[in-house]
Amino acid sequence: MTVKVASEWLNSCSGCEIAIIDLGERLLDVLKVADFVHLPALMDHKYFGQLGDGRHMEIPEADVGLISGAIRNTEHLEVALEMRRRCKTIIALGTCATHGGIPALSNSYTPEEILHRYYTTESTDAPERRPDPTIVPPLLDRCYALDEKIAVDIYLPGCPPHPDHIFGALTALVEGRPPVLPGKSVCDVCPTRREGKGQLQKLRRFLEAPVYAEPGAPLDEMRCLLEQGFLCMGPVTRAGCGGLDGPPRCIAARVPCRGCYGPVRQDGNPRLDMLNALASNGIDIQSLPESISMLRFAGAHGLLRPAGKRKES
Repeated sequence: MTVKVASEWLNSCSGCEIAIIDLGERLLDVLKVADFVHLPALMDHKYFGQLGDGRHMEIPEADVGLISGAIRNTEHLEVALEMRRRCKTIIALGTCATHGGIPALSNSYTPEEILHRYYTTESTDAPERRPDPTIVPPLLDRCYALDEKIAVDIYLPGCPPHPDHIFGALTALVEGRPPVLPGKSVCDVCPTRREGKGQLQKLRRFLEAPVYAEPGAPLDEMRCLLEQGFLCMGPVTRAGCGGLDGPPRCIAARVPCRGCYGPVRQDGNPRLDMLNALASNGIDIQSLPESISMLRFAGAHGLLRPAGKRKES
């Protein structure tokens, strides 16, 4: 059995496509049963015919559609709608597609504010140089996660998703069964040592060294970074960045989790949930310099809005 696969990237960095390549030798196993009919990052296939003389967007029909990236402009939306029309199953590949990712940080500003800042030289009186909307696709009112504009069948978060989970999802689809994806939090799979919350403390900047049993000690001899007062998004972030068996990647590097796999629940609010986690771990939330960065990977679904609209709501 061969499964036809189409892949598209929208407002993204191509990290998810690199993760597909990072399957290594397993990619050869995938290619035995998956026929990639459309993959702009790796193969030449034009939207409007190879000579550009077509009148309508042409994406081949496929059994599975992999879409990475958020939806930020009218072209992204057009491509996403066409992929939904042409593909039987849509996989939102990566946190940009599932929750807006880094691109959705732009939701803190209006499109006009973004264009003004980008195309105006603030130190001079130079005129603005705006893009021609007949050539450059205009921005939408904000950055959207994929499921805010089209129906999504499978969510595969991660910045980027670990190759283990990409391989598992594609293999499951070929075999006609639903993929099994991580459902726990980073804290649930974190090997660091927990002692329970102590006295109320202020949040510490990650300029100080975390406490180890001794230099070079294994992870299970390092105390939980959140309990040490460092902002670690582990309690509210979905596990999976370490693959099937590895520890969370940031924790393995002895730095706090930044939340790149998105919230544990698809409809979770990492900002609100993290404030509760800090309070329950005995950390004074008043010591936070800001909390917007808690949504650095999950600013879609209306969670990040321009300052004026935040005040109004």
